[in-house]
Amino acid sequence: MKIAITGYNGFVGQYLRNYFASKGLEIIPIERKLLYGDLHALTSLIEESNIVIHLAGATLNKYWTKKYMQKIYNSRILTTNQLVKAISLCKNRPQVLISTSAIGIYDNKHSHDENSRYLAGTFLGKVCKDWELAALNAENFGVDVYILRFGIVLGLNGGMIKKMLPLFKIGLGGSIGNGNQALSFIHIDDLVRIYDAIISGQLKKGIYNAVSPYPTTNKQFSKQMAHILKRPLFFAIPKFVFRILFGKGAELLTQGQLVYPHSLLEQGFKFKYETIDSALHAILKPQK
Repeated sequence: MKIAITGYNGFVGQYLRNYFASKGLEIIPIERKLLYGDLHALTSLIEESNIVIHLAGATLNKYWTKKYMQKIYNSRILTTNQLVKAISLCKNRPQVLISTSAIGIYDNKHSHDENSRYLAGTFLGKVCKDWELAALNAENFGVDVYILRFGIVLGLNGGMIKKMLPLFKIGLGGSIGNGNQALSFIHIDDLVRIYDAIISGQLKKGIYNAVSPYPTTNKQFSKQMAHILKRPLFFAIPKFVFRILFGKGAELLTQGQLVYPHSLLEQGFKFKYETIDSALHAILKPQK
């Protein structure tokens, strides 16, 4: 089996690439430039694959100017449109497209499963909605489309843990604001296992919340992280600090969505790390 992957050098992409390569699957890396340029070359690569995993997108961890917000949008929606166009041109099309979205599609006032009607009216909410619609167009060409709405992905080599660990190690870690905002997370190993379940045919096509069954809060996350590392937790970091650092992008840290993986659980998926305690212990124990 051959798997084509966009965004293969990113945090999640590296884990997926290494995991599936270790199982003997052939990985076909798709360079970013192909998602903006040579449609013929992109089509040729897609035609070689059985599965396409689409992870590409500009990082959200930067200051959000109007120009950068456009880059965030284009790097997700335009690349997905290009990918679907390439799929449509294939003589031998892949069977499956696994595309990415985020729980930022939901508002921060309600609890959500995949059937929630309470969607966010924010910039990120629009990005997620348009991103999903672009990917679902591949169904018009006989491809089974899966969309994973990522929660906060926890792992040692990237994401939230990589950014916060240095501060916590020197005793300067803290919650964001009052820390009461929801934090719906998933351990990177469980996320990889979801991809594996899709590729091995254990899950039916559709949209899935890629989060653990037991969301937490930013405050509890910070307390647990400090506890495992045996470091103090003295103060909360005011929200305005993040607005200065990230502009409108601060909403990713200062707000949160309460999200549950109803569809995964309904189909019998078993999480290895259900709680924030088990997830952080697995990640941080070797760092003590």
